[in-house]
Amino acid sequence: MSCAFRARSGICRSRVLLTPLAVRSQSSVATPQNKTTSETDDEAPVVKKRDVQVDDICASCSASRYRVSIDFENTKEAYRSKTTLELLRSLFVFKLCTFDFVVDRNKELMQLSRAVLRKPLFERLMKMTFYGQFVAGEDQETIKPLIRRNRMFGVGSVLDYSVEEDLTQEEAEKKEMESCVSEAEKECPGEWPTFSCTIQFLQVCLSHLLFNTADVRESWFSTLPFSGVDHREKKYKAHRQFGDRRGGVISARTYFYADEAKCDHHMETFIKCIEASGGSSEDGFSAIKLTALGRPQFLLQFSEVLVKWRRFFNLLAADQGKVGLAALEVKLEMKQLEESLAKLGILAKEESQNWFTGENLGFKGTVDLLDWNSLIDSRMKISNLLLIPNLETGQLEPLLSRFTDEEEKQMKRMLQRMDVLAKEALRHGVRLMVDAEQTYFQPAISRLTLEMQRKFNTEKPIIFNTYQCYLKEAYDNVSVDVELSRREGWYFGAKLVRGAYMYQERTRAEEIGYEDPINPTYEATNNMYHRCLDYVLEEIHHNRKANVMVASHNEQTVKFTLNRMNQLGIHPSENKVYFGQLLGMCDQISFPLGQAGYPVYKYVPYGPVNEVMPYLSRRAQENRGMMQGAQRERSLLWAELTRRLFGGELLHTPRP
Repeated sequence: MSCAFRARSGICRSRVLLTPLAVRSQSSVATPQNKTTSETDDEAPVVKKRDVQVDDICASCSASRYRVSIDFENTKEAYRSKTTLELLRSLFVFKLCTFDFVVDRNKELMQLSRAVLRKPLFERLMKMTFYGQFVAGEDQETIKPLIRRNRMFGVGSVLDYSVEEDLTQEEAEKKEMESCVSEAEKECPGEWPTFSCTIQFLQVCLSHLLFNTADVRESWFSTLPFSGVDHREKKYKAHRQFGDRRGGVISARTYFYADEAKCDHHMETFIKCIEASGGSSEDGFSAIKLTALGRPQFLLQFSEVLVKWRRFFNLLAADQGKVGLAALEVKLEMKQLEESLAKLGILAKEESQNWFTGENLGFKGTVDLLDWNSLIDSRMKISNLLLIPNLETGQLEPLLSRFTDEEEKQMKRMLQRMDVLAKEALRHGVRLMVDAEQTYFQPAISRLTLEMQRKFNTEKPIIFNTYQCYLKEAYDNVSVDVELSRREGWYFGAKLVRGAYMYQERTRAEEIGYEDPINPTYEATNNMYHRCLDYVLEEIHHNRKANVMVASHNEQTVKFTLNRMNQLGIHPSENKVYFGQLLGMCDQISFPLGQAGYPVYKYVPYGPVNEVMPYLSRRAQENRGMMQGAQRERSLLWAELTRRLFGGELLHTPRP
């Protein structure tokens, strides 16, 4: 193990959640039985809750259920934490983001300004505009006043050291190609013995499901590596034109693999953030990306195995006439499944019975998707993490043995880093959110996160998985994982986002030639988000072991969440439902929620002015892309300025 596992050094580049004290108070929301109170803290007083209307859902309901109404039109409360100069800055920055020339050329304009004004004046200008709006300060000391002020108003903070690696497009493409292509593939272009057995076998199974054994065997041998044909799916191969994964991504940081030492460094910075979160709150969060912890080649390979394995299940289901059903509704009849496996030459009927009963499956006469997935259960020893069917023996064999020694070590280190971070989070009482990434990495990321949940979420939710609701398969993914947690008795934790890679995903799918994984319209994505969210809220209602982070700037989504919480009797003080927005955006949502006692957090970036330019560039693009929401925010800012002007409050001093 690298010395970096022992010597903890480096700058915090992860995101840390500092829980608002107001949320931790059991009396933080007014109720018919308990009036609003305020408390004090050494660092900052807790905000008094304002304009929170509470009434009983119905006379016959339990006294523990309330209806909490929040007025997002009340600009006085929404911007109570802001000075008038800060309101003017927000208006100016948001207006600049409406000009296409400024947004499209923002990097060139910032470089020109830096050259003309020189460093001191340029930094002062940035702190008065974009930097001051979206970044809290240059280091952990300078951001403390803002964090304390937000805590006064019931809003927690997600610390995000936003310095990013400055790579050219060519450098990024080179790193990606080197880290996503195996040694076997480099030695045999067009062929990949390391992985071809899995892909070829499953392709044959899918395309010859109804054929006899001899046909399958003939097709199998015709597609072995010596045929000179590449049978890997295009989606799960590295493509140079998409090697720079930053392209088209405006709301997520991208990590590129350099070497194992760099991955150790990333792990150490994540650990420091976990420690900081544990020292700052009783129930903090920290977020990580798995592409920061290891070689992405492994994620590509494992993702393709998982997708092929699930597709094989779907084809077996189609053979039984079970199509068009939700993922959890599909149940394979054991007798027909055994016949299909025998027809394919995988297992004799008697052998398949032993195969399933050995895994404690099929006792009810059916096998569902969760049963099927358990056949490649990664809780087994590491050498069996990637399993492939061997047509000759009818047994599952480890793919890992086909890696080079160095590739095997790299994969093990990646899993070890994940384990170290989860153990640190558990030790410090911090919840760990695993960020979602591109769809060609995500199946592996989700599966590995699931295994962490099984291991560490036995007594409370420590590990949270992220679900991207712009994906067509989002609901199936959420419902299957919730059902697994219910069956096995561990705590389910989810962060719901719409998604950060839409443009890149669609362009890649179109140019390379595979099905677009994204929902066809924005409305479809909204519906998917609400469908997934409602499923988790229902699970919280019936089983208090589920938790969800609603990471959204969409006011309608927030209102939908509050309404469903009221209907289901989920009280904010239970800390089962959380909300999250970015610093400098959607204050009209964050602060009313915080003052009403809901757990709400701002992602708070920090770092030197000249080193956070990529982050500021993305914020400018994101504000332009969220035109409808930005227009509403500008109108509310104007309304508050007008109110202060005619109300004699232009010199407003933020007070809770």
